[in-house]
Amino acid sequence: MSDSYSVRPLITAQQIEERIDVLADQINDHFEGTEKLVVVGLLRGSFVFIADLVRRLDLPVEVDFIEASSYGNETESSREVRILKDLRSPIEGRDVLVVEDIVDTGHTLKHVLRLLATHKPNRLEVCALLSKPSRREVEIRARWTGFEIPDEFVVGYGIDYAQRNRNLPYIGAVEFGGD
Repeated sequence: MSDSYSVRPLITAQQIEERIDVLADQINDHFEGTEKLVVVGLLRGSFVFIADLVRRLDLPVEVDFIEASSYGNETESSREVRILKDLRSPIEGRDVLVVEDIVDTGHTLKHVLRLLATHKPNRLEVCALLSKPSRREVEIRARWTGFEIPDEFVVGYGIDYAQRNRNLPYIGAVEFGGD
């Protein structure tokens, strides 16, 4: 893979901020009355999204993380999901919201949800910033989705290519080319 690429803006920082407000309102309504919502971020791509989302939740919140990998430094999923970091706290009988950066083929999210379900949470829901429905290979759907995007490799707002571009305040499409 060439190191030469450019990033074309796809979703602005303002659009992301406005959409997170809407998602937070919907999540607040759905989990109203919960004793505590365990928000589980899928590392590493979700860390910016989860930080912005939990600050807008008007619920008692606990944050935990799972790190799963199916990409490495590639632009295509290997479809082989590895759990690199598991939860620190028990979730049995708890309300759990999994926060994902992007649902692509669906393999990673399906694997993580199957794993979390074995811990017997009270409710298990998913909020994804981005979804690429044209790439879906397994039946999986987030209850809440920020944006549906075309089949383009994206970076920014926590999402990387080979550990680069996570710090962009917007979502951009990677365009490879040149030397």
